[in-house]
Amino acid sequence: MLVQQRTIADRVSLSGVGLHTGFESTVSFLPAPENHGITFRRSDVGGNPEIPALADYVVDVSRGTTLGIGDVKVHTVEHVLAALAGLEIDNVVVELNAPEPPVGDGSAIPFVEVLQKAGFAVQDAPKDYLIIDQTVEYLDEKKEAQMVALPLDDFRITIMIDYKNPALGSQHSGLFSLEDEFVKDFASARTFCFLKEVEMLREQGLIKGGNLDNAIVIVDDEMEPAELKKLAGKLGINGSVILGSTGVLNDRTLRYKNEPARHKLLDLLGDLALVGAPMKAQILAARPGHPHNVEFARKIRKLYQQKKIVKKFQFTKTAGVIFDNEAIRRILPHRYPFLLVDKIVDFKLDERVVGIKNVSGNEPFFQGHFPGKPVMPGVLIVEAMAQTGGILLLNGMENPDGKLVYFMSMNNVKFRKTVLPGDQLVMQLELVSRRSKIATMSGKAFVDGTLVAEAEMTAAIVETDSKSQMSDVK
Repeated sequence: MLVQQRTIADRVSLSGVGLHTGFESTVSFLPAPENHGITFRRSDVGGNPEIPALADYVVDVSRGTTLGIGDVKVHTVEHVLAALAGLEIDNVVVELNAPEPPVGDGSAIPFVEVLQKAGFAVQDAPKDYLIIDQTVEYLDEKKEAQMVALPLDDFRITIMIDYKNPALGSQHSGLFSLEDEFVKDFASARTFCFLKEVEMLREQGLIKGGNLDNAIVIVDDEMEPAELKKLAGKLGINGSVILGSTGVLNDRTLRYKNEPARHKLLDLLGDLALVGAPMKAQILAARPGHPHNVEFARKIRKLYQQKKIVKKFQFTKTAGVIFDNEAIRRILPHRYPFLLVDKIVDFKLDERVVGIKNVSGNEPFFQGHFPGKPVMPGVLIVEAMAQTGGILLLNGMENPDGKLVYFMSMNNVKFRKTVLPGDQLVMQLELVSRRSKIATMSGKAFVDGTLVAEAEMTAAIVETDSKSQMSDVK
C-alpha cells in the first residue's frame, strides 16, 4: 500500500451525459494540496460551492449516492469516487458544470483512464490510514444486507449478491489488491438494473441518460413485442430490443461472468471513500446497496473521527484508558481543586462516555462537608458528571481551547446513596439529542456497581471570547 498522499499532476476533463438527470456534463479533475481530501465543485452555480466527499453530506441514496449542501447537489458520485479510491488518489477537486457527472459506459473506467492520463504527483504528507482494530458491523435484517469491517494490515473487499433471480443468480467477487486488480478486474464493470424496474425508474424521472450502451438490463420478466417497443421508445432506443436467451436484454455480452457482482463491489468501494480516509481493513458485504453502503460508511467514519480526537489529546497509549488525566487537562479548562474527572475509560463518539473519579480522603471539600462525617457533596457529583459529559461533546470542536460548555438546565436530579472517601465514582453519560450547539445528556454515577446519582442535563457550547453568546445562555 502507498505511504505518501498523492494527487494528480495535471487538470483533465471528460464530457458526456448524466445517467439520471440526462444533462450534458463535463467533469474536470484538478490537483489539490495535501490533506485537502476529495471535494466536488459546482462551477455552474454562483460562488462555485464545494461539497466535501464525506458521508456527512449524503442527502439521497435512492438510485445512487447524492451529495449536497443546501440546494446545491451532485448526483451519482459513486463511480467517480470508486475511480479515485481505486487509484489511491487522496487529494483532488472534482469540478462539474452540471448536477451529475457523465455516465460514460456505466462503469468507472472512463474516469480511471482520464486520471491515468493526468498522471500522479506524490506529496510530502503521509497517508492518514484508518486502521480498523475492532469489528464494525452493519445489519439490515429486512433487506438481508450485512456488512462488516475486520482488522487487517491491508485492504480487501469481498462481496456476495443474491437477487433471487435465475438470470443473475447468486454471485461473489473479491478484490485483494488495489494496485494489481482494480484497473484490470473491476473498474470496467458496468451498472445494471432489472427489466421490470426500467419503466418505474423513467416514471420517477430517473435514468434519463440511460441506454443499452451504459447499463446492463437483466431480464426478469416476460414482455410482449409491443411492450418492448414501447419500452425502447421511452429509453430513446432506435434499434430493436429483444429479450434474448442469455438473461441480458439484447443478449449483450458481459465483460465478466460475474460483472454485476463486480459492479456492486465497485459501488461499495466508491461509497466507502465517503469515510474520508483510506482504510486498512477486511470488508465483507452481503447484498450491498447504496443505502447500506452509506450507513456502513457513516459508522466507520464515526470511528475515524473518534480515533482522530483520541490521537489529538492522548499522547501515550495506556491499556484500558482512552484519556488520562493529562489528556483531560488538554480538553477541559478545569483545574485543581475543581477538576473532578481522573480518566476516561470508554468513549463512543456522539453516543456515550464513561469517566472515573477516585474520591480521595484528601479532597478539600471533605474538610467542611462534614467535619467528622465526610460525604461528597451531591452538587459536586453532578459537576463530575457534567465535566465527563463535556468530553462527550468533543465532536465538531475544532478548537476546544476556545470553547466552554455551559449547562443550561438539569432535570430529574436524584441522589441515591452517599459517596465517601475511598470510593471510586464511575460516571456514565449518554447523548440524548444534539442540535447545533445545544446538547442534552443523560447521566448516571455508580460506586461498586450501585447507582448513587442521576440527572438529565442540557448544555450549550459557547465561544470563550463571545460575551453575546454567554448572555444568550442565561
